[in-house]
Amino acid sequence: MNIIAAADINWGIGIENRLLDHIPEDMKFFRETTSGKAVIMGKNTFLSFPNQKPLPKRLNIVLTHDKNFAPEGVVVCDSIEKAIEIAKSEYTDEDIFFIGGESVYNEAEKYCDTAYITKIDFAYKADRFLLNFDEKNNWHIKEENMIKTEKGLYITFVTYKKDI
Repeated sequence: MNIIAAADINWGIGIENRLLDHIPEDMKFFRETTSGKAVIMGKNTFLSFPNQKPLPKRLNIVLTHDKNFAPEGVVVCDSIEKAIEIAKSEYTDEDIFFIGGESVYNEAEKYCDTAYITKIDFAYKADRFLLNFDEKNNWHIKEENMIKTEKGLYITFVTYKKDI
């Protein structure tokens, strides 16, 4: 299974329940990588989507303990294990992506063997952070590709693999 996220140089991923920046090149990578697959997220991540609608062309699974939360077009689960079980009933491990937020990433790391991290060469003000894969002994960089965005930012698409 996979983690996919964009993080600044301090591993910040969000502030006040929104992304740190809108980077079209990263959004395109996210769409292309997760389209046709299963995405698992926390309730706040889902609520941050435009119009609070599920991502198109994906199985959207939302983790929450809120029993009254039932938006159209999503599967709601109260545990990460249940979400994984549902995702695995239709998708292979390679096609299951954890897409946030902070607590979901922290819990999902033990289940994942690949992390697609877009590193943004900038320090934003953030109140949510991703675990630092560069400091995790059991993860290593498999591939990386730096580009300059239309905004003039440098971003690096990094694929991390977990040692087995």
